[in-house]
Amino acid sequence: MRLGKRLASLVISDIRSMTRACDAVSGINLGQGICDLPTPPPVALGAKQAIDDNRVIYTHPAGIAALRRGVADKVRRLYGLSYDPEGEVVVTAGATGGFAAACLALLDPGDEVVLFEPYYGYHYNTLLTLGLIPKLVPTRPPDWSYDAGELERAIGPKTRAIVVCTPSNPSGKVFSEAELDAIADLCERFDLLAITDEIYEHILFDGCRHVPLATRRSARERTVTLSGFSKTFAITGWRLGYLTAPAPAARRIEVAHDLLYVCAPTPLQYAMLPGLALPEAYYREMQAAYATKRDILCDALADAGLEPYRPRGAYYVLADIRKLDAASSKEACMQLLERTQIAAIPGTSFYADPVGQTLARFCFAKEEDVLREAARRLRAL
Repeated sequence: MRLGKRLASLVISDIRSMTRACDAVSGINLGQGICDLPTPPPVALGAKQAIDDNRVIYTHPAGIAALRRGVADKVRRLYGLSYDPEGEVVVTAGATGGFAAACLALLDPGDEVVLFEPYYGYHYNTLLTLGLIPKLVPTRPPDWSYDAGELERAIGPKTRAIVVCTPSNPSGKVFSEAELDAIADLCERFDLLAITDEIYEHILFDGCRHVPLATRRSARERTVTLSGFSKTFAITGWRLGYLTAPAPAARRIEVAHDLLYVCAPTPLQYAMLPGLALPEAYYREMQAAYATKRDILCDALADAGLEPYRPRGAYYVLADIRKLDAASSKEACMQLLERTQIAAIPGTSFYADPVGQTLARFCFAKEEDVLREAARRLRAL
């Protein structure tokens, strides 16, 4: 059988392969961001009610009108941004689905796209799959700052976009207003598109505040903002996200999303309506719970000699795994799985730079008792 070459260099991600290896030993999966926490009852009941009401046929490609209005209301209330739910909001098959649709709709093969490192692997590989060229700009611990000069030097004649992930997967970096302003200025000066992944917008620590890039300078008119419900409501398998964008971009993305996915899952769209109506206390309690879990994991990693870089957002932590004295980050993670039955993700999943060989990513979106058992096993190292 003769196969095409487009995906020949891509393999199943280490995130997936480590999950399989973890399942094989019935281990504790701190690798993949599965987020196996309880679904908020109003959201679960909303899905059940939609199924009982037989809301199961295709929706508008951009999503049901009520959910688009709900998203527009949320964005206006939280961030002061105004988007027309009839032409500037698209409900997507997850934030990754929105990212793929946006890149397909707005960029052409051969275009260069600036991506901050460490990067989310699905961003990087989606760009490669579509014939786009990632241009990597490093962010460095402990605060994951980037060099403004390096960012500007990464922009060339073929550059068309900058991708920003804040709060970041995997580093937990929360971009500052000054950093966002600098990115907004570069986008305007070089006529670039900005694509921001803000799926972890509600998971923040240490008094951090989420600031969308679209609120800075004139960035709204050239920014596609991706977010969703998977992380906020612990429903990662439902594959439900959304994006906001200026009307000309949103119309093209809607066409691409229709081509790729037809529409997001219908009954689950209806379930998001009671989700968006949850009180502010839900978000405060979620942040407090994640802060506790972050500290449980980071303290255990530090005690084990796997020095963690404490995140300011999202629910992952990168840790220095050189103490395991392995030849590679993949070998270190396999060694860790063998010794403790805990899965982590090799840092090379998020880096082209060799520094990825010294790191592993751990996820703390777990029930607290599971996380405490993982902490006990880590300290036993």
